[in-house]
Order: sequence, then C-alpha cells, then structure tokens
Amino acid sequence: MRTERLDGSSVAIIGLGVSGHAAARLALTLGGQVYVSDSRAEPPTGAGAADLRALGAEVEWGGHDLARLARADLVVVSPGVPPHASVLRALGERGVRWISEPELAFRFLPGPLIAVTGTNGKTTTTLLVGHLLDAAGLDVAVGGNVGGGLAPAASELALRATPADWYVLEMSSFQLAGVERFRPDIGVVTNLSPDHLDRYAGVADYYADKARLFQNADAHSRWVLPLADDAVAALVGDAPGERYWFSDTTAEGAHAFVDAAGTLTLALEGTEALLEADRLPLLGAHNRTNALAAALTAGLAGAGVDGIAKGLGSARPLPHRMEPVAERGDVLWVNDSKATNVAATLSALRSLDRPVVLLVGGKDKGEDLHPLRRGVEGRVRQVIAFGAAAERIAGALEGAVPIDHVRGDLSQVVAAARAVARPGDIVLLSPACSSFDMFESYEHRGRAFARLAREHG
Repeated sequence: MRTERLDGSSVAIIGLGVSGHAAARLALTLGGQVYVSDSRAEPPTGAGAADLRALGAEVEWGGHDLARLARADLVVVSPGVPPHASVLRALGERGVRWISEPELAFRFLPGPLIAVTGTNGKTTTTLLVGHLLDAAGLDVAVGGNVGGGLAPAASELALRATPADWYVLEMSSFQLAGVERFRPDIGVVTNLSPDHLDRYAGVADYYADKARLFQNADAHSRWVLPLADDAVAALVGDAPGERYWFSDTTAEGAHAFVDAAGTLTLALEGTEALLEADRLPLLGAHNRTNALAAALTAGLAGAGVDGIAKGLGSARPLPHRMEPVAERGDVLWVNDSKATNVAATLSALRSLDRPVVLLVGGKDKGEDLHPLRRGVEGRVRQVIAFGAAAERIAGALEGAVPIDHVRGDLSQVVAAARAVARPGDIVLLSPACSSFDMFESYEHRGRAFARLAREHG
C-alpha cells in the first residue's frame, strides 16, 4: 500500500496535455495546491483548463513562472516536454528536481503494479496483459503511455473509486526518466533497439532512461524478459528479483514459448498448452512474441491457464499496429503506422510470409536507415519512399530493391502502391519514421491510409 495525501503541498505541473490534466486532477483530489503552466499561447480544444480552474487550480498559458515552479513542493513534468526545454534547463540550474506523471500516480496506486516498457510492442503487450487478466476474472486497470485514446493516463487510474486487483502501465523512456520511487511488482521489457534519437544525444542515453525501470528493484521484484536478448540482458544487469523468459522458439530456459507443434505454451508450475499460434487473431510473428510476454505476465499475476487461453483467442488487432484494413484482388493492405523506427519496420517485415510492397517514409528521426536493407532483401518486391526522409531512405536501400520515390501526398503513395501490387502481395505501411512532416500523429497517418486503402486499394 503506497497511498499518501498531498494536503497543503504545492504541486506544479509543466504541460497541460492528457497527462498533465490527469496529474492536476489527481493532485487537486488529494488536497494539493496546484499550479499548471504550458508554453503554448492558447489551450488546445478539450484541454480542460476551465475544469481545472473550477476545481481550484491556477492555470497559465504562454509561459512558465519559474519562481513559482522553483518553490513548489513537487514539480511534475508531462512526457511531451523534452529534456532540453528551456524551462527544465532553468529549473536544473536552480537545483530543482522533477518527476514524471506516472511517478506521481504510482505514489497513490493502492494495489500491485505491472509496468511494461521496451522499444516496440509496448502498447500491444500492455493492453493484451489487461485483456488476459480480465478474461481470467481479475479486476484490472490499464493506462499509462498507451496512445490513441485506448487507455487513460496513469493518474486517472489512481482516481478510481475502488482499488483494482492489478494496475498495468505502459511506460515510455520519457516517463521513466522522471521516476524516483517507481517500482513495479512485475516489470516487462518487450525488446530494445535504438529509437528517439531526435530527442536523445545517443542510444546510451535512451537505454539509460529505460534502465530506470529497475532502479528500485528488490528481492520480490519479478521481471518478464526476452530470452537471449543481449541488449535487454545488459539493461537489466544485476538488478534484484526473479527473471522469467519468453521466446518465439522452443528454447531451453523459456517460461513462455512456441513449442515444436506451433502452440503457444506456458511453463510456470507445469507446462500448459495455450493456443495454436496460427489461431492467434493478431497478424505477424512479432505479435506471437508479444502474446507470449503477455501470457507469461498474466500467469505470474495469478491468471489461470483457461482464462489466458480464452483471452488469447479473443484478442483483436490494435489500430495502426499490423492492422489489416482492406483486401481487394487478393492484395492485403496493412496499416502499421505506429512503426516509427527502423526496428519496428524490420519486425513487421520479418513477421510476414507474403511478398511485400513497402511504404516507408515520413519525418527523419536521425536513425541509421541502412539496417532496413537486411529487412527488404528477399521479402520486399517494391519500396515506395515518401515524405521528408524519402531521399535518405532511397540512398540507404539503393541496389537492394526497386524503389519508387513519390513526392506527393499519401493519396499518391497509395496510388503508386496500387499500380505495382500483384495478387498475393501485402501492401504494408510501416514507415520507420515519425509522421510529423505530413500528419499530426501516427494515428492521423494511419487513419488516412486506412481510408485510402478501403476507397482506392
């Protein structure tokens, strides 16, 4: 039990997006004196500033009162505020520390916690853990970094009227950067690869924030980890706690794996068959790995084998994550707009067993794009490069696969894909880049692609 109150404490919150709004509501509910500031000149629609003022918060737009922030008892920073933001630099120069919104929420969660991080597959695994626990009859509250309105911010979970049996949070590196006491009862790492190099000085800094998941580990901690993953093993190091492993093959030491007959299998107190892998409703081999991680986590949380198996069989694809959106003329159109880094696109390509027309491009995040070569060779018939990063993508893939550089909008990209697709192909939007050159978010990009595929695919 971690519950405490904020009666009389001054709480300053930087950034009033979804997380900042939830943190402010939580702090107000618990008796805090709340000041919220945001550098944007105008509040976005639905930000709830008026609601927070009605509850007693002071809300400021267009800048930050540094003196007010510096004298607060607690400073909470939203994940959308980058570490190099001038307000954070100024606070750092004054010796002021701050925490992330999930760290605030953690201090008031009245039940056991599962935290999921990693580079790719976090959201799928987080929501699948919640689905499996629910299918097993447990009361579960899911939230955190889950995007697209699929789950609430962490602080919303702390506002529940009744405690859940388990709380499940997806944690980004940005959120982990601001933890102090945060300690999951079960921690999950899906995988690890370079990402967000537009925000971090280098891969080591990104990995260092991920490693903060383990900083408060003790002998009671339990860790769900990919077997034989050197990067994850280095991340965990010698952190205390029990380790449980998942693997997409029948590997010695794995607690969740695909057996020789192609069945998802759990091996905790005994070896139990869960579901034939080809009956999993989620597309792609990487989703079998996500399902194994989720099944293992649910088993450690007390879910029965029957409930886990039932949940796996009733799982449904998440929007923008290997989501089949149209099929016409024996061509399958798949929306993987959430693949905003090279590793995610490579994972998507490895998971498919049909020829691929790959749509790749967007805003460059500073990654090395050359590893895409090993993903496209032998798998991709045609690459269609688009967006701000198209020239760099074309340069990285030159000679490995035919490339069409489309300089127009997404409708022209879809038209180019339709022109080259053959029966039996998969047209895959898996961009390996962010969306911000042409769209406001990966969700916006994915919705546009799905609409175009259905109308013109």
